[in-house]
Amino acid sequence: MSFPLEFPLFKTSMTFKLELIYSIIFSLLWRCYTGFDSHELLVSGIYTQFLALAIVLLYGWVDKKIKTPLPNICGSQNGPPITSPRIKLSDGRFLAYKEKGVSKEKAKYKIMVVHGFDSSKDFNLPASQELVEELGIYFLLFDRAGYGESDPNPMRSVKSEAFDIQELADQLEIGSKFYIIGSSMGCYPLWSCLKHIPCSIAGMTLVSPVVNFWWPSLPAKLSKMVYKRLLKQDQWAFRVAHYAPRLLYWWLTQKWFPSLSALEWCLEIPSSQDIETLKKMQGTPQPDQEKTRQQGVFESLHRDLIVGFGKWDFDPMKLTNPFPHNESSVHIWQGYEDKMVPVELQRYVSQKLSWIRYHEVPNAGHLLVHEPVFADAILRELLLGEKPSFSLAE
Repeated sequence: MSFPLEFPLFKTSMTFKLELIYSIIFSLLWRCYTGFDSHELLVSGIYTQFLALAIVLLYGWVDKKIKTPLPNICGSQNGPPITSPRIKLSDGRFLAYKEKGVSKEKAKYKIMVVHGFDSSKDFNLPASQELVEELGIYFLLFDRAGYGESDPNPMRSVKSEAFDIQELADQLEIGSKFYIIGSSMGCYPLWSCLKHIPCSIAGMTLVSPVVNFWWPSLPAKLSKMVYKRLLKQDQWAFRVAHYAPRLLYWWLTQKWFPSLSALEWCLEIPSSQDIETLKKMQGTPQPDQEKTRQQGVFESLHRDLIVGFGKWDFDPMKLTNPFPHNESSVHIWQGYEDKMVPVELQRYVSQKLSWIRYHEVPNAGHLLVHEPVFADAILRELLLGEKPSFSLAE
């Protein structure tokens, strides 16, 4: 005997449905443990039918909750409009980009800027105009896959991020070598560039780079210590992203428990310096959040977490120096007061990879890249090798 999915008995609240399902399952399990008497054997068939119905309903509910929505692709019917220049990649996807600074033809230095989590090519690196013109800097920014106006990549991986960067550089003809600057979650593509396209790198800076707690060479004791200092909601979000990525969409959209603090503007996260930086940023143009997520939160934000905190195809701690003759350098800039990326992890990474030049800023948080004084210092150090005028932690 079968019932339609809209059986009248179950046209009630989801809470009642779940309670009914759980009570039926528990009752049957208890009867199996204690044994059925002769009367109960007569009605056990009814229990079995209700159990089957309960399982079907529960499966349908779970399947609906974990199923990710289709992306609202830019340029498709009823999709967001295309307002930026784009290139077509070898796999057929389109990548949107933006050019800033001096013209490409006049530039002495060409820098690819990789945005972080919940951001886009409109990310503002607040370098002074005087410095940009003095040094002749050309900036190339782009929407990473699924963000802004760049097509989603259902096969997105740490490796694919590096190849997107390489293809963009090739098609826009910015030269066989270029500089790269990434911030926060936008730094895992930079690690991938060090692995997969090292010959294309003229120099690199990772600012407040997010560290994957499951990198094979991270000491378990250190990783566990800093992981436990994260907010509980972030610990759970990262666990789900790593161990059960198919459940991440449900976890980050359910309302029963707090999800990722970065999505909820949790005030426990920013340091005192970050709060001051946020106040300053209110008066400057920032990426439009709606445009950043316009193709869907799963293909932009959620897949970013799945890739960044998933299993990588290499161990960053085993990378080799792309500049063995000191012709250029790789830098990490880290704020001591950063509450999102524990400073202990960056110290370990820089000690393990001794060829990376580590800069720890005592009175800075996670948003140090948004401070003009740090932005200029980052550029001068990367391009000219000039030491910053302010003091750094030893």
